[in-house]
Amino acid sequence: MSWDKHIHQVNNQLNRRAFLTNGLFSLGGLALSSMAPMPALGNILNPKPLDLPHFAPKAKRIIYLFQSGAPSQMELFDYKPKLKEMFGQELPASVRGGQRVTGMTASQRSFPLAMGDFNFSQHGTSGAWLSDLLPYHREIADELCIIKSMHTEAINHDPAITFIQTGSQQAGRPSIGAWVSYGLGSENENLPSFVVLLSRGSEGGQPLYAKLWGSGFLPSENQGVMFRSGHDPVLYLNNPPGMDRSGRRRMLDYLAALNESQYQHTQDENILSRIAQYEMAYRMQVAVPETLDISNEPSYIFDMYGEDSRTPGTFAYNCLLARKLAENDVRFIQLYHQGWDMHGNLPNLIRKLAKSTDQASAALIKDLKQRGLLEDTLVVWGGEFGRGCYSQGKLTPENYGRDHHPRCFTIWMAGAGVKKGITYGETDEFSYNITSNPVHVHDLQATILHLMGIDHLKFTHKYQGRRFRLTDVHGEVIHDILT
Repeated sequence: MSWDKHIHQVNNQLNRRAFLTNGLFSLGGLALSSMAPMPALGNILNPKPLDLPHFAPKAKRIIYLFQSGAPSQMELFDYKPKLKEMFGQELPASVRGGQRVTGMTASQRSFPLAMGDFNFSQHGTSGAWLSDLLPYHREIADELCIIKSMHTEAINHDPAITFIQTGSQQAGRPSIGAWVSYGLGSENENLPSFVVLLSRGSEGGQPLYAKLWGSGFLPSENQGVMFRSGHDPVLYLNNPPGMDRSGRRRMLDYLAALNESQYQHTQDENILSRIAQYEMAYRMQVAVPETLDISNEPSYIFDMYGEDSRTPGTFAYNCLLARKLAENDVRFIQLYHQGWDMHGNLPNLIRKLAKSTDQASAALIKDLKQRGLLEDTLVVWGGEFGRGCYSQGKLTPENYGRDHHPRCFTIWMAGAGVKKGITYGETDEFSYNITSNPVHVHDLQATILHLMGIDHLKFTHKYQGRRFRLTDVHGEVIHDILT
């Protein structure tokens, strides 16, 4: 083929693209010329990539209360009286069986069993065992599905958090919130479909990175938008000095025209995502302050969530915001609460962390229920792995620590499509190994997607020649816990 003929074919292809593109943006241009927000633009530029849901969903939205640092299941949910009976005695070698431990305890010559002065009692029609550290959880026992047989593959925090949030221990995969946003889109065009709220329960704690709510290889508009506490919840959302809303509108119109021109030449889909994000930011200027305004909440709501609910940046405050975001049809609401990593001084630290989360977690369930939102909202509570039954370092009833333990840990779920007042899975008398109904991290992810009407086996995205999914190459829906 001659060079001239090749150039002619390329020009024809570009002309066909230009025709289609101009047809598309003749509608987009009309929308962009308006001074009002454009809720339809996101649908024009970013249609739902897949024909989802695959079947009728039980849940319309998710609130994930992630407890970063790994709460100790034995002090909270997994009642093991044997640990008190055998306090200070060696963990039987037959139980541990040479299993992997972290470098922090691998050099220990002994593994003495530990348990502080914590008491358990049964609550709800199911007789769920709950610690005295969780008095408010007792009030919602009949709403909870407590899973005691969770297990994971990672033994250190960063890969474990990355794994449970993205389905891979390696950075770069889309987060679960990004997958849900990508597959189902938004029900409120004026707010992001995926919102992230952070709080800290104690000084220090494991660091949290944007990769945990990132979009990976999915379109960038599906990544989580972090709302900060205070008067400026989203950085650079407000107009700079000297620019009013009409000026911002004109600027976006000119910017969109430049981006459209660039798209005609390159056909780069990222340009469409960029336009949609600019427009979302414009609409959020009005929607975000209205949604996050809690000044009109009645006093009994603050009393329900606890005194911290009036203080921006606390877990209780974020739980209240989560309810407001759910009311405004945000698809995936992710809370991260730091501080659960307790290698020492566990009895004192866990009292503080439990106090900062117990009342607000229970209040969120009760508040959603009284508003009719719990029927189609899935709430998940839990961390990245569990803690070991033996003491790390100094051992007294008032001062001991626990190392990481991926072999079993506890989470709970409540709301849409989940059986109420049940406990699923069991561990041995030391909360060291699972004895029935193991639930892998990918099983949890598959179940969450299932409740949103998504078949995790069919929900894939092709990237670099391979079809990826949240659950990688395995994972099964836990039908036993579903209604």
